[in-house]
Amino acid sequence: MSVPHGKWHLDTQAVHSGEHERFAGAAVTPIFQSSTFIFDGDTARGYDAVKYARCNNTPNHEVLAEKLAALENTKAAMVTSSGMAAISTTLMTLLKSGDHLLVQQSLYGGTEMFLTNDLPDWGVTLTRVDADKPESWSAALQPNTKVFYIETISNPLLEVPDLPAVAAFCQENRLTSVIDNTFASPAVIRQATTKLPTALHTHCTAPCKPAELGIDVVIESATKYLNGHADLIAGAVAGSTEFMRKFVSRLNHMGGCLDMHACFLLQRGLKTLPLRVRQQSANALALAQFLEKQPQVSRVLYPGLTSNPYYPRVQKLFGGQAGGVVTFELLAGAAAAEMMFQALKIPLVAPSLGGVESLITRPVTTTHVGMSQEERQRCGISDGLVRVACGIEATADLIEDFELALASIGAKANALSLGSSNGPRLGQVLQNAHGINEAVQAVEESGLGKTPSEAVSGSLDVNVSQLNDNRKIAEQI
Repeated sequence: MSVPHGKWHLDTQAVHSGEHERFAGAAVTPIFQSSTFIFDGDTARGYDAVKYARCNNTPNHEVLAEKLAALENTKAAMVTSSGMAAISTTLMTLLKSGDHLLVQQSLYGGTEMFLTNDLPDWGVTLTRVDADKPESWSAALQPNTKVFYIETISNPLLEVPDLPAVAAFCQENRLTSVIDNTFASPAVIRQATTKLPTALHTHCTAPCKPAELGIDVVIESATKYLNGHADLIAGAVAGSTEFMRKFVSRLNHMGGCLDMHACFLLQRGLKTLPLRVRQQSANALALAQFLEKQPQVSRVLYPGLTSNPYYPRVQKLFGGQAGGVVTFELLAGAAAAEMMFQALKIPLVAPSLGGVESLITRPVTTTHVGMSQEERQRCGISDGLVRVACGIEATADLIEDFELALASIGAKANALSLGSSNGPRLGQVLQNAHGINEAVQAVEESGLGKTPSEAVSGSLDVNVSQLNDNRKIAEQI
């Protein structure tokens, strides 16, 4: 593919952008492990230009910022001490007491808690909107609405908003559009030519990124795909020169700076971003296709599946990639998921994503544990929801691991399967049972397992006798 206007391909940008100055002839930007720098006597540029590490202007910060701006295709960018520092500082740059913002209904748990628990203390209010219903957004507008906040691919339900529609809506209503691009990263892109809405006055003839679609501010948790090695915490924000000047000033005052060694690691990680994301996306698609065919799995949420309602949008915006995260539920619920975790050999049971190793978690226990059950239900996050962040392992090995794990818990999962007249009550009883022994004890204590009864489906209710039979089977696995 030819690149217009002399722009490099993403793979080349990831390696070389921002690194035009080779310090002392070094092929790799060295770590400038110094908190302060000699004053040059220029006071006209103001406080934020004083060479001091907390002001995010060391050579490590500057090289990294230029590389990130190139990858996001924005005028400017800056790194922060974490993804939440990026999110909170962005919103506090754009909002003041008395302001209002629109947010999509299901977001990352940390963002949800900041919006729910912290922003109200600053006198900021919000309205949640259905990102799939642009026709409903106008009704949510208030005279003091300033921001529309979305995620490119939502965490953990993997919803994909209509990004051009969001951009156009914000331009029409003079709102600032803010997107958390973590689950996509700059590497989940579409390489074909796309004509955008006339209101955007632009064409996307290279990789289509949020900024090219008309989104004003792009946020990344650089801890995830950008770094890709699970060894640092960082965030990134990209946008216009004017916005980034205000953002960096606010960041300097709030102290969310990234240290120079972490800058060095992040710069190194970025160089392999496109390579890693291609493999992670391929693994995720293959795993989702496999899980969709398994009888133990009740549903699979992955926007790269042809059966997914977001598939047409993903193809239009991203092309052949849909990110490296797969979300699914087992028929037997949370207890069966925990058994599967114990049987898996490759994925680590841990939060986060984007690293070279696969990770698996239940969001209710990690990323969204700070939300109440009512809040999680509003977002559609069940106790049994499983999130897999695929790494770069061999696809065949990853699928085989899940195949063996699902097979090994078959009898155990059957012992916990519901679908009877006592289903809802038994679901509560068995929800926290992590094995057959705990399940037997829980059912005995509840009194639900004393007498089998005919269910609507014609099968017997789950009871102690059934659980004991399954325990015997499970002991032989």
